[in-house]
This record gives sequence, C-alpha cells and structure tokens, in this order.
Amino acid sequence: MDGFKNFITEYRGAIIGGIIALIILLTRLYELIIGIILIAIGIFIGNYVQRNKYDVKEKLKNFIDRM
Repeated sequence: MDGFKNFITEYRGAIIGGIIALIILLTRLYELIIGIILIAIGIFIGNYVQRNKYDVKEKLKNFIDRM
C-alpha cells in the first residue's frame, strides 16, 4: 500500500493533468481552445500589419518579386 501511496504522491501533477486532458477531449473543448488561439493570432497579425504598414508592404513586394 505504501508503494501505491508514494506513486500517487510523486506523480499527482501528471495524473491531474491527464484527467484534465481527458475531460477536454471528451467534451470537445479543444475546438473552442483552438478557435480562441486562432482569433488571438489573427488579432496579433492584424495589429502588427497596421503598425508596420510600410515595412509589411516592402516585405511583401520583395517576396512577390522573388517569385
């Protein structure tokens, strides 16, 4: 019994993480999380383009010229 108790004590963080991951998979919550991440990336890219308009235009022009 002490071996099992030591195992649980040592790996409780991994066990809790596994249970949380299993709940996320079973409830299909990962789709929402991926959607939120994609929205955040889009916001970041849009803000970067807006603030660095001329640099982005120049980089795109150079990229298109290489093709």
